[in-house]
Amino acid sequence: MKNKTIAAWLAFLGGPLGLHCFYLRGFGSMLGWLLPIPTALGLYGIERVRLHGVDDGLSWALIPLLGFTIAGCALTAIVYGLMTPEKWNARYNAGAGADTAAGNTGWLTIGAVVLSLFFGSTILMASIAFSFQRYFEHQVEEGRKISQ
Repeated sequence: MKNKTIAAWLAFLGGPLGLHCFYLRGFGSMLGWLLPIPTALGLYGIERVRLHGVDDGLSWALIPLLGFTIAGCALTAIVYGLMTPEKWNARYNAGAGADTAAGNTGWLTIGAVVLSLFFGSTILMASIAFSFQRYFEHQVEEGRKISQ
């Protein structure tokens, strides 16, 4: 039986590593194996900022990958948490009845949804702001080079 609360928390806390995919679909989940790639690239971008400073062009292209991956996994946790028990059990507990307890929504599920909404939206907005800020600063700097 696949529990909706566990899946929501795994998507929120371990989503960028694909843990929720492995929980729901097993180790044959292609998405579960692909999710750590943008996560690792984003962490590499953060390391590049630490080593080379914020003016490193590659880092401001890589860092949003981490943010978008985290935000996408938070959205997945929200979708899991708000899914009706009937739909959850039909999709992930095919042999069980529509009213099986594994698909029920409890306070822990709602906690995962609330935290996913808060952190997911915050990280998404920060990633977008960082990307646009670095892009426009780069454009202004290139414009200054051309004008001189």
